[in-house]
Amino acid sequence: MSAQVIPYIIYRDVPAALDWLAHAFGFTETMRTGTPRGGMHGEMTIDGQLMMMGQESAERRMQSVSDAKVATQGVFIYLDNVDAHYERARASGARIDKAPEELPHGRSYAARDLEGHPWFFTTPPTAR
Repeated sequence: MSAQVIPYIIYRDVPAALDWLAHAFGFTETMRTGTPRGGMHGEMTIDGQLMMMGQESAERRMQSVSDAKVATQGVFIYLDNVDAHYERARASGARIDKAPEELPHGRSYAARDLEGHPWFFTTPPTAR
């Protein structure tokens, strides 16, 4: 097996995040399960790429952006059609930080999810 980098995002409300990310950003839910400490773990894919999420925990010093009031990282995703993805996200109520624009690394837009985590979506120049 080769190494794989998987985003692991902390949410206050994992079930709501699973539902919202499927509706607004087009993710597919692959797992929703309780944890031994009473929290929740979720997994989703988009175009075969995996991301995971867990419930915030004061004990483990893990907090959602909505409670921390600051984001220290975001998720960057390459897509085939950033404009169609943008329209879906906007119509679903995603907070749009930056509308689609041409950048050196491709056509990109930035949005926030239901708890305020930043997401960056781009169609690379070679895909257009």
